[in-house]
Amino acid sequence: MSTSTVSPGFDEAALVARAKAGDADAFSELVTQYDRRVFRMAKQITQNEEDAEDVLQETFLKAYSHLDDFQGNSRFYTWLVRIAVNEALMKLRKRRSDKTVPLDEPIDTGEDEMVREVAVWDENPEQKYSRDELAEILDQAVQSLKPAYRTVFVLRDIEELSIEETAEALNLSISAVKSRLLRARLQLREKLTRQFKRKGDDAFGYL
Repeated sequence: MSTSTVSPGFDEAALVARAKAGDADAFSELVTQYDRRVFRMAKQITQNEEDAEDVLQETFLKAYSHLDDFQGNSRFYTWLVRIAVNEALMKLRKRRSDKTVPLDEPIDTGEDEMVREVAVWDENPEQKYSRDELAEILDQAVQSLKPAYRTVFVLRDIEELSIEETAEALNLSISAVKSRLLRARLQLREKLTRQFKRKGDDAFGYL
């Protein structure tokens, strides 16, 4: 699902080292490499383009002013994602428009409690819908997830961060990330099943 690519010849570690030494052009290259991905992620979490723009600006401003705090124990992009996620979640808290469970609510990781009974999807959705229609339907389903689940799903399944990187970016345990991701996928499956059943379909083999 992700379109995350690295430009040929891009050397993140070298650019970070130059940026930390005061090379503004090196930091600009990092911005150019990651700004679209950060914006897309922020928009997925905040569900608002203006908020996503604010998150993008604040993320790179904070990253630039706190470059010395980056110790290089992880990828620079993972560190950047952590800043962006914090900014995006603050936007949600401030806006108070997502009336769901608190974003930091502890979530039981007992996977046996997460079993759902869903319809079987046994047809190819592309036989019924165009690629654009499918993308819009999936996007609406992702946006309907609670923030805690939506954020994990966006980082892991859309931005394709590893489980470990997602855990680091969100300051969660690996088991908590796996639990939230499973819940997000199950909830998406249920939402999409209902969506297609309303349209007279009982098939959607996307997830």
